[in-house]
Amino acid sequence: MNSLSQLAERFGTPLYVYRLDRVRRAAQDLLGALPRGARLYYSLKANPHPAVVRELSGLGLHLEISSPGELAVAEQARHPAEHCLYTGPGKTAAEVSDALKAGVRLFSVESPTDLRRITELSAAAGVGVDYLVRLNAQAAAVGTGLRMTGRSSQFGTDPDAALAAGMFDPAPGARAAGAHLFSATNITDEQALLEEFRSVLHSALNTFEAAGITPSLIDLGGGFAAPFAAPGERPAYTGLRAVLEELLDGTVPRWREGEPRIAFESGRYLAADCGSLLTTVLDVKHSRGTTYVVLDAGVNVLGGMSGIGRLLTPAIQPTVEVDGAGGEGDLAEVTLVGPLCTPLDVLARAARIPLPRVGDVLRIENTGAYGLSASLTGFLSRPAATEVVLGADDAEADVQAPQAAYVGGVVPGADGR
Repeated sequence: MNSLSQLAERFGTPLYVYRLDRVRRAAQDLLGALPRGARLYYSLKANPHPAVVRELSGLGLHLEISSPGELAVAEQARHPAEHCLYTGPGKTAAEVSDALKAGVRLFSVESPTDLRRITELSAAAGVGVDYLVRLNAQAAAVGTGLRMTGRSSQFGTDPDAALAAGMFDPAPGARAAGAHLFSATNITDEQALLEEFRSVLHSALNTFEAAGITPSLIDLGGGFAAPFAAPGERPAYTGLRAVLEELLDGTVPRWREGEPRIAFESGRYLAADCGSLLTTVLDVKHSRGTTYVVLDAGVNVLGGMSGIGRLLTPAIQPTVEVDGAGGEGDLAEVTLVGPLCTPLDVLARAARIPLPRVGDVLRIENTGAYGLSASLTGFLSRPAATEVVLGADDAEADVQAPQAAYVGGVVPGADGR
């Protein structure tokens, strides 16, 4: 058995710890909330650790990938290439060619240019591909983490423009299989999430009718929520399945026979609560009425990417991890900062925690998604955090040691100095 404090002592900090039992539970929960028989894609951008990907692949999930690195992880996890959906608004010819060589045969196309590039490369390679037209469909106006489509966006093509450009027309070696829709992220309210799915589905069906095609796959995207870097539970979405099945029965009555196949995507919901970040208190200092707790994990390790809506101050809420160390007494309001030589390295400006002592190890929960993968790992050339994966009975299933993130310089020791 491994306690988190034992792992911190053994591997040092900053240290990410991922639990595969929680990955399995999250996948089971989400599959249980979705229509029976629906396909579920795991979005590797949330957490591309090969052990996490391997676990979800083994549960029958498909993978949504959007980079050569994510393709390499899928291959490392021995995931079938034909069960990958390759997405992204700026695919290069080289990465498309590599994906085709690897066996990927399903792409999300974002524009007429993207479609032309994929069809030309697949024809040159002598292979046939299916593609989903990513539609910037009309979506419900709800509060979310990030609005992806439903307004002016680099993602997808407006339905009228897609029709005018003939994006659903037959092309040599390429078939328009359906549509890819993803309107928003991190929607905690079940009714709001349902309205998103209802809205984009109707928009897609109207587009198919105008194009004169019968889709074989409709990817409705995701938006499934999870807490980030603070205690909390994933939403249960207890009423989602019944309402979605009723919606599909009324709009695409043969969906239960797979005509068309209905798909969804998730990264955050599947990976968030599997991860904890352990970080050591390096200093506690006071300046002009503010108490600063300096940690060995900063925005280079957690929450440094503006794309998750938490640029500069992700407002983490840690707890003291090491048994019996510090963390006693009344709550204190502190500013949590990292070790980087910049005033931008702030993790929380007003965290309320028992005042820790130098040397204490703090645990930051719900960091399995958009933790290390969404951090400024190259900033100030510090090594990346170690990642440990725990399997059954907390046995170590995988350990990835920190890799140097030195940019434009010499890694210490590489030349004997």
